Amino acid sequence: MTAVDRIADIVRDLHEGFRCGVLRDNEQRAAQLKRLRTMFVEQEDRLIDALVADVGKPRIEAYTTEIAFTINEIDHTLKHLDAWTEPGKVKVPLTFRPGNAHLHPEPLGTVCIIAPWNYPVQLLFAPLVPALAAGNTAVLKPSEVTPTVAALIEELVPLYFDASTVAVVTGAIDETTALLEQRFDHIFYTGSGRVGRVVMRAAAEHLTPVTLELGGKSPAIVAADANLAVAAKRIAWAKFLNAGQTCVAPDYILAVEGIEDELTSAIADAVTTFYGADPSQSPDYARIVDERHHDRLMRLLDAGGYEATVIGGTGDRDLRYLAPTVLAGVKPDAAVMDDEIFGPILPVISVDDIDEAIRFVNDREKPLALYAFSQSHDVLDHVVANTSAGGVTLNHAMLHLAVPDLPFGGVGASGMGAYHGKSGFDTFTHYKPVLDKPTRPDPALMYPPYTNTKKKILRKFL
Repeated sequence: MTAVDRIADIVRDLHEGFRCGVLRDNEQRAAQLKRLRTMFVEQEDRLIDALVADVGKPRIEAYTTEIAFTINEIDHTLKHLDAWTEPGKVKVPLTFRPGNAHLHPEPLGTVCIIAPWNYPVQLLFAPLVPALAAGNTAVLKPSEVTPTVAALIEELVPLYFDASTVAVVTGAIDETTALLEQRFDHIFYTGSGRVGRVVMRAAAEHLTPVTLELGGKSPAIVAADANLAVAAKRIAWAKFLNAGQTCVAPDYILAVEGIEDELTSAIADAVTTFYGADPSQSPDYARIVDERHHDRLMRLLDAGGYEATVIGGTGDRDLRYLAPTVLAGVKPDAAVMDDEIFGPILPVISVDDIDEAIRFVNDREKPLALYAFSQSHDVLDHVVANTSAGGVTLNHAMLHLAVPDLPFGGVGASGMGAYHGKSGFDTFTHYKPVLDKPTRPDPALMYPPYTNTKKKILRKFL
């Protein structure tokens, strides 16, 4: 754990590193990105071991969603770095010619990246990739809820990065509070809306811009004409990956009337296919992060507000296990519908038609993600055109965030700002406008005194 009285010095070293130009050119930036990639390759087993210890992730999930995801982000960035950093030419109006206008991408300075516990490696280092690519120095704050991961990151980062380029601060509320008291040029936070408000208030003291990757209740709308067998598999995969502890996991299903029974039965079959008759024995099913969150999820089940448990509903606090659970006949005012579930509980609500599903979504806060299943392009287009969400995947779930050049971020209560690919580079970049005018010609028209003739000419062209 980082000593509170050291935090100001850590941040000061990063500011000084930026001023000294540690990431001034593309060669330096690429070198840092390659160091990060090397760390992931060389330390893969230790990182996965830590993820298994803290979050109970299956090793293959830890690799695909945390290690491989971040490496792919690095590789994509390295491939496009030269193009992204090239000044962009801007057309100059006739009245300002001769002259050339450009947008020069420049780094913001020193940034702070605060990660959550559910993907504690990916969500810490994936934002670091564009931050380094844009030329920023950075302080990383891993989650205290995953202490094994945090301790390992605190050990590894100094082995691969100079303290003037990337540093780590570990700890809980006191350390995070002290960190947020420092001046940064950008703060990137992933986590709950409650803490997001705290971060934003702290940032306001220094007029620091923020990116807030929050959450919300991401719906899956299933039309009557959907391929229910395929939809069931894809929803079950997305919902129960990492035991539902994913910010873009389908939080609930809106099923058009007449398909609920068939759909929930198909999801139950998919769960059995994926994890066997007893998911607690499956090496491919994750655990709840800690007892506190396990208790929270069990309280949601105990609160009722639904007609039946199609599958699951059982748990073991000592093992941090909660079975993949599907609830049928869920009432809109049920406890499971109040806030983001963030666990392996999937409520299913029956609606009369697609328009009722759209109204249901629009009556609530804008979600981080939205999913729609139909074999009709008209239906899918109708859903997209009449709802708002951070991102959308049609006839699948969550995959939009894995497309490098699709921005990933929220809207409204689900967050602000975006990253991944070029949008991540843009987040950590100031595009400085530059107009270059030659000294000749230098017409007297623009200078006082403004004669009647000058006024007539100026009014004609401006």
